[in-house]
Amino acid sequence: MDFDFSEDQEALRDAVRRFVDKDYSFERRSQIARAGGFDRAAWDGLAGLGLTALAVPEAHGGLGFGAVEAMVVMEELGRGLVMEPVAQGALIAPAVLSQAPDELQAAWLPRIAGGEALVVLAHQEARSRYRLNRVATRAVDGRLTGVKSLVPAGDVADAFIVPARFAGSDDAPHGVALYLVERSAAGVQTRPYSLHDGSRAAEVHFDNTPAQLIAGPDQGLALLELAADIGIAAQAAEAIGVMEKYLALTVEYMNTRKQFGVVIASFQALKHRIADVKMQLELARSMSYYATLRLGDMPAVRRRALSQAKVQLGNSMRFVGQQCTQLHGGIGVTDEYAGSHYFKRLTVMEMQWGDTLHHLGEISQRMQDTAGVFA
Repeated sequence: MDFDFSEDQEALRDAVRRFVDKDYSFERRSQIARAGGFDRAAWDGLAGLGLTALAVPEAHGGLGFGAVEAMVVMEELGRGLVMEPVAQGALIAPAVLSQAPDELQAAWLPRIAGGEALVVLAHQEARSRYRLNRVATRAVDGRLTGVKSLVPAGDVADAFIVPARFAGSDDAPHGVALYLVERSAAGVQTRPYSLHDGSRAAEVHFDNTPAQLIAGPDQGLALLELAADIGIAAQAAEAIGVMEKYLALTVEYMNTRKQFGVVIASFQALKHRIADVKMQLELARSMSYYATLRLGDMPAVRRRALSQAKVQLGNSMRFVGQQCTQLHGGIGVTDEYAGSHYFKRLTVMEMQWGDTLHHLGEISQRMQDTAGVFA
């Protein structure tokens, strides 16, 4: 199989890398983190680069790029620890809204493409334990009541994609519908906070809030699962960029830090640890590619593949983060040093979209679901 990227894909990578290096330095990122973890000017810069139009269909003013281009972009954003929710606003939201009624598509997709509207998925709830079908938010006559947790940039987003259950469908697999809710709608309240890595999230409360239907209960859960898998694939690619950069910082540090009059990079034991880090990085990279290439498969096969990728990425992120931090010594946990923030980002990502133990359980279930597919 050919894993080489096309000239256009490499040009896209170079453009995003130049933007990150020039306009999203560690100093600027630190300022954004201190200001709350989201910067509208930075979001406008990403939109000016065309990233908000990446996955929007051309018919609605977007670029209509595919999953591989998204992977390339997310890798480079990971290298710069970009905190703005590009995966949520530029990949997941267009994929979901492309399945919405025509009037919703016409109202929102062009605005997303131009960076004028930030739409994020608000699906997590306190008792869901990563289970997408466990939804307590209720929909009655097109109005929602419930609470969503850890909504990315939830207090500054323009609208939310919200899963909700029809009354009386608590255990029904087809009881989940998807709605679009504007943040300015009546009954919406947000409580913002910063995550461990400095990024911005919020609790979002809906109290008899008017909403527009995106997908009914016959397809809502399936579309939500697709959105989650797109998020996992995007995060896998981002993690590759984070780990690559943290490894580079670690090697640079080891080539300058001296003990006993020589640089520590010359110590054989530490060379072996770096070799192990590189091996974990390459294992993660292969599973990131695998996740991206499986997004177009049938749902059961796709979900299994994405869980497999998430398990490997979880193991690799933990190993790379811990090893690189230990190889730095005390400086590796100081807030002033960039490396500690790469470690924090890896730690947070391992817990998002389902942690490693959750996806191990999912793999077991998916193997049963797909047993007949490979027979």
